[in-house]
Amino acid sequence: MNLHHWQLAAMLAATLALAGCGRGGADAPVTLTMKPAPLLIAVDAEGTLKAASATPLMVPGPMWSQRQLAMVVADGSEVKQGQVVARFTAAQSQQDLREAELDRMRNQLAREGKQAELATVRGKLGVDLAEVGSQLAIANRYASATIEAVARNQILDAVQDQRYLGTRQGVLEWRERESGVRGRAELGVVDAKGATLALKVKQAHDNVDALVLRAPHDGVVVLKADWSGQKPQVGASFYAGNPLAELPDLDHLEVELDVPQVEAQGIRPGMAVELHPLGAPLQAVRTTVSWVAAAAAPISRQSPVKYLAVKATVPTAEARRYGWLPGMQFAARIVLADVKSALSVPNIALDDHGQAVRVRLDKDGRQVWQAVTLGVRGPERSEVVRGLAPGDRVVLVAGRDKAP
Repeated sequence: MNLHHWQLAAMLAATLALAGCGRGGADAPVTLTMKPAPLLIAVDAEGTLKAASATPLMVPGPMWSQRQLAMVVADGSEVKQGQVVARFTAAQSQQDLREAELDRMRNQLAREGKQAELATVRGKLGVDLAEVGSQLAIANRYASATIEAVARNQILDAVQDQRYLGTRQGVLEWRERESGVRGRAELGVVDAKGATLALKVKQAHDNVDALVLRAPHDGVVVLKADWSGQKPQVGASFYAGNPLAELPDLDHLEVELDVPQVEAQGIRPGMAVELHPLGAPLQAVRTTVSWVAAAAAPISRQSPVKYLAVKATVPTAEARRYGWLPGMQFAARIVLADVKSALSVPNIALDDHGQAVRVRLDKDGRQVWQAVTLGVRGPERSEVVRGLAPGDRVVLVAGRDKAP
């Protein structure tokens, strides 16, 4: 018996009670006589079939590089390991590669030019040192000659030339050493820039080469929707590192349900759930609630209504038998209570009085409050485990001037 049947039964019982009371006509209360009966309390909901785990498929390439989608398999397509899932183009990446290679060539030319410049300077210094060396040798010979062999003024000139040439030789040797040190430093700067440019070229090559996305294992491709709910389309732009699709684990499926908060009281893991795809009631399966969110939350920016997220596992054998795939919409019935004999009342009869719950009882024409303890509280009807006994007449609608 579903909820609709229970509603009809409650209405019928209330009508019979009203017809049988016969006290005051329209002023008499509408009552329901308590009697143990089978009780089924359930909540209907809808949700989406998802995989409990999935392998994300990211847009390939260095982080934040831009791509344009050139080809992608259809949503829900079966793929094998290594099969192409998507292809991209990257005009900007190709332009970046050309610019990086050009910068590296300029760096190489700059290094060769610096080496040639250093070789010219060192060559000139070498010539000057050789010339000074020969002149210094001549000056040394005359400076040490005797006064009998060479005139005094010539000796004095040779001594002066010796001092000058020695000083000049020292300066040239210092310039040669400094030229080598400075040259190595300048080449080091050029080489460091060259290493940076080489890395930039490699990254640009990798960027251009990473334009194909392949399946890491067998599975069914589920394309990821963006914030607006739009699935990836050819021609759209993406950034590398962002999710494009996923390959769900088809051996571990679950249905994620959204239950209105006002109907979600009492739902807990382990409760029975009846599931079937929308439009296919003959494919019904019975499973259990596996997870319940800690709190309800809105599911749409356009509506403040809160829903409680609930997950139910899907039997693998039935999922394979019927060919269920992630993304399919399911209808579900969460069974809150299913007992053969229990007392229950429509929620219209309940009154939340502080921390307690109470109902009105009709006792010989008088209405009195009776505290009750509830078991399972459904969206329209609730189980009473303490406070009522068979034969009690619960007031559903009080008559005029009858309330205490």
